[in-house]
This record gives sequence, structure tokens and C-alpha cells, in this order.
Amino acid sequence: MKKTHLAVVLSLLFLATACRDKEKTKTEANSADSAHVAPPAPEWAKNATIYEINPRQFSPQGNFKAIETQLPRLKELGVDIIWFMPIYPISQLNKQGTLGNPYAVADYKTVNPDYGTLPDFKSLVNRAHALGLRVILDWVPSHTGWDHVWVKEHPDWYVKVNGKMIAPIDPRTGKPAKQTDVIALDYTNPALRKGMVEAMQYWVKECDVDGYRCSIAGLVPNDFWTSLRPQLDKIKTVFMLAEWEDDPNQLKSCFNMNYGWSMHNMLKAVAKGARTADKIDSLREANQERFPMWYYQMMFTQNHDENTNNGTLAELFGPAADAIIVLSSTLEGMPLVYNGMESNLTKRLAVFEKDTIVWGNYTKSNFFKTLLTLKHRNKALWNGLDGGPATKINTDHDNKLYAFYRQRDNDRVVVMINLSNQPVTGHLLGDSYTGMYTDVFSHQGVELRTEMVVTLKPWEYRVLTN
Repeated sequence: MKKTHLAVVLSLLFLATACRDKEKTKTEANSADSAHVAPPAPEWAKNATIYEINPRQFSPQGNFKAIETQLPRLKELGVDIIWFMPIYPISQLNKQGTLGNPYAVADYKTVNPDYGTLPDFKSLVNRAHALGLRVILDWVPSHTGWDHVWVKEHPDWYVKVNGKMIAPIDPRTGKPAKQTDVIALDYTNPALRKGMVEAMQYWVKECDVDGYRCSIAGLVPNDFWTSLRPQLDKIKTVFMLAEWEDDPNQLKSCFNMNYGWSMHNMLKAVAKGARTADKIDSLREANQERFPMWYYQMMFTQNHDENTNNGTLAELFGPAADAIIVLSSTLEGMPLVYNGMESNLTKRLAVFEKDTIVWGNYTKSNFFKTLLTLKHRNKALWNGLDGGPATKINTDHDNKLYAFYRQRDNDRVVVMINLSNQPVTGHLLGDSYTGMYTDVFSHQGVELRTEMVVTLKPWEYRVLTN
């Protein structure tokens, strides 16, 4: 018995020490974050939403002028930031498909003539700014096409193996990418770094763009991003989005937002029944431990990579699509709308060919407008530290019924979603959510009471605001 008691005591001591060490680690991490200062962010980013445009596919004309005519519609939709896929000339050497890969850039300092002229693009940016929209450019910093102007002018700016230029090397695998139409830039060369900074400054100075979405940002050393940021902010405070999730330090060195890849994959799994709703909380907690306190991510159900390579909204999410869009628009993070989603895009858009979006009558426009307008106006849903954290509302069916509220100052939003293909009737536990609300979709008044019962059809959702 004495040995048993001793074992119990030792076990309790071990658990207490482990809990204390875990809490100490978390406290130290928060202290370390406090010692850092978040990268500068423009004031308008605090409640912004983002919309991706593929210039080639956005209109039959496939040019800047056709996009400019659509800007008032996008403003009305509730969009704040327009992200353009690469607008630069496309490399023709070793190109893919008929028209080539937009991410195989041939010149960083001019526009693709298929899209129009530099004055056309300036006109587009000016019109966007006049409407209160912001413009960020897709930037491809890790590689260029084979006939980029730098290949002849600065061949020493490229990575070479046995004297030959190669595709970018993925740091996660240590192997070159399988792409045959691009070659890797050498960031051990100070001259290359200087040239890249000057190229990125060019568009901010010349066209007044508002920032960049940086393609596969993890293929570029983080100390480059650290040195780049102040050089851009000397011109104007820019907004920076990293297409990467593996390096939390990017959110300390340069970037205001990164990709929520892990949440995207989690939501796909939930939609397919491979994960239950409660697993979302485990991922959120892991991200909060991993990233600095001011972090937020781009939340998406579609983008050009997912749409082209993996499937349409219907293919990826099936009947859960609207519910997942609602969730990704109301959890912490900035929601992305991929061009065509507001018109119920039902095809995978080709990357290397002309494949115009069929716009129809914008059947999903009101759905997105409701969510984006709520995001923009309600402080509870604002980005990063400007918004309120998502606080879980526990239920007796947490594996299916996902409920939470967010509050900032006097603004509050309550979200309840059945993340399953079966009807669910559950009790909302606790009382922190109680009060009078308006359903943003039905516009009906709703009173939430302590321990109330909620019944939702498969994939049904309710979004309530006070």
C-alpha cells in the first residue's frame, strides 16, 4: 500500500509539474510575442475582406478595362481588397499550355500586353481607390520563367547545379519542384536581393498598389522579408499576404496575414464526414499556441490553386458548401471570395488556357454581400486584435453542432452551424450568449436564452447579430 501511495503522490507531482511547465511555456511565448512588434498594417486592413481576380478568365476580353467596369459591383458585394493574379508578361520558353503559366514571369516591371497597357492598369488602380477598394499584386519571388530579362542581364542571380539553372527547391523535401517552366533565384546573392526589392518598390511607386500576395513565400529566406518590409513602408504602409503557413516568424518579420491551409483542409474533412465539428477547436487552439498573438489568416473555400487542381466548391464541399463559407467568414481571419463564386462558379478554371467565367445572374451575390457586409461593419468580426476572439458555446452535441460567439465592445455575433449530414437538436449550455439578436439572413428577431434548445437541418446555419 505504501508503494501504491508513493506512486500516486509521484504521479500527481509529475502532472502538476507538467501543467506548470506547459503554462510557463505559454506565458513565455506570450511574453516573447509582447517583445516583438507586429509588422505595420494600414488602417483599412482591420476590417477588410479580400477577392481574387484571374485577369485572363474574369471577362471575355481578359483585360484591365473589362475589370475596371466591374469594380462598382465588387464594392457593392462588400469587397475591400482586390488581389490580382500575376499581371506580368509570361515566359514563352518551356511554357505550359497554349498561353503559358502566369507564375512563370518574364519581366517584373511591366504588364502582360494581353491584359492592356501600364496606363490601363494605373487607371484601374485609380478607379479602385476612388471607390475605396485596395489593390494587391500577386508576386512570384522565388523563381522566374526561363526567358525573364534577368536570365541574360544577371545570370548570376539564379541557382545553378553543375552549371545549370534549376527549378526551385522545396525546403520541406529538399528536392527541386517538378515544374519545367521556371528557374530558381539565388537569395545568397546580395545583388539579387537588391534587384527584387527595387522591383517590388516599383509597383508601389509607379502605380500606387497597396501591397502583395507573395507566392510560396517559404521558398524565400525570412531574413529577406525582414529587410524588405521597411523598404516598402518607406513609400506607403503596405498590406502583405504570405502564401505559406509553415513559418510563424513570417508574421513577425513582414506579413500581416498568411494562408489558413490547415483550417481549409480541416473544413474539407468535416464536409466529407472524415472529421467531426469538435476537431475544429483542437486546430484553433494549436494555431493560437503556434502563431503570435496578433496573427490572423486568410480563410478560403476556393482559390485558383484549389479550384483548378482539386475541385470546384461543389466537388470539395458538396451540400456543406454554404455552411463552410459561413463558418470561414465568421471565425477569426479574413474571408476570401474567389472570382466567380458570387455567380455559383461550377467549373474548374484552366490556368494555361483561355477559360472565361460564366457570370450568369450572380445567384450567390446576396449571400456573399450579407456575410462581407457584416464582417466589415461589426467590430466583433474584425481582423486580428481589432476583432473579438471566437468563444465556444458548448452544447450536448459538439461533434455536430458548432456554436460560438464573438464580441468586441458592444458588438456581438453568434453563429450556430450543423456541421453534419444529419438533423441535430441540441442544448446550448451556459449563459454568456443570451440576449436579443437579429438573424442576418432572415432579418427576424431572435432571443437566445439559457439552456435553450436549437434544432438545425443538415448543414443549416444561423448567424445572429446584436
